[in-house]
Amino acid sequence: MLSSDIEERLKAIEQRYLELQFKLSSSDVVSDRELLSKLGKELKEIEEIYNAYRSYKKLASDLDGAKELLKNEELKDLAREEIERLTQEVEALEKRIRILLLPKDPRDAKNVILEIRAGVGGEEAALFVADLLHMYQKYAEEKGWKFSLLSANRTGLGGYKEVIALIEGEGAYSRLKFESGVHRVQRVPITEAGGRIHTSTATVAVLPETDETEIQIDPKDLRVETFRASGAGGQYVNTTESAVRITHLPTGITVSCQDERSQFQNRQKALKILYARLRDFYERQKEEEIARERKQQVGTGERSEKIRTYNFPQNRVTDHRINLTLYRLQDVLQGKLEELLQALIEHYTEERLKALA
Repeated sequence: MLSSDIEERLKAIEQRYLELQFKLSSSDVVSDRELLSKLGKELKEIEEIYNAYRSYKKLASDLDGAKELLKNEELKDLAREEIERLTQEVEALEKRIRILLLPKDPRDAKNVILEIRAGVGGEEAALFVADLLHMYQKYAEEKGWKFSLLSANRTGLGGYKEVIALIEGEGAYSRLKFESGVHRVQRVPITEAGGRIHTSTATVAVLPETDETEIQIDPKDLRVETFRASGAGGQYVNTTESAVRITHLPTGITVSCQDERSQFQNRQKALKILYARLRDFYERQKEEEIARERKQQVGTGERSEKIRTYNFPQNRVTDHRINLTLYRLQDVLQGKLEELLQALIEHYTEERLKALA
């Protein structure tokens, strides 16, 4: 059963929902577009909890009624079956309500800055970065999200030392935020003549897109440099200084962009990446302070963690955080990530529920 504290919260939400419905039908609110939008947004935010609580009360009432039927000898067997069914439904709804009442991550609705860097493995690691980039791009396409490159440091064989992309779409960060960490690949590289299996790594960072209103940067803290852009292996050389490098002096964070022909476009892309990295930097500082105070840390998919292995000989993908193994590697690399991502979301939701309990 739900605790008295949760019941009180649900009753307050129910009352607020009914108040909002009444206000939204009043002529004063209807004539005020700004207020109408604000109250409508609040109503939508609590609607799912309100509906779940209504269903919970109905099921709880039905369960009480079924228990009363146990007193009737003729209906006792039927009542037991009904009690078993209703009890399962009530328990499932209680869990859903607890999840709905968890504090929302305000970043969940944001777009994503995706950064993938080659780790151990030389050229093979760079090729693995290209595979991961393709995987996330295909997943974004399946979700109907917009995927665009912000920066790419290419290698001669078609890989990337580093690649940064912007993924724009509803709930992008909420689905991808647990992808941050070290991804490992085990396969025979195209550069291997002896047919031996190599292990290479790439690091993935998923950052919520951040705009200028969220992070204040003093222009004096930025060093902006321009230089001539060049492609991998000298395939493309720009005769003008269109490439841009921006350094945030207090933190030492540096971002370079050279993919666009225009210096202005490269500067805008570099600033977009810089804002996301700075927000991530400051949030990590805050988390480290909290962790030191508590002397413990909940797993959050840290970038230093080895989170997933892609094993080609066995057609296997294993996520080490949740001990989930799928034997359909090629499907995953083609963007069929939903099963993995949903399992991760459910795992970390359970962890949060346990922490609150």
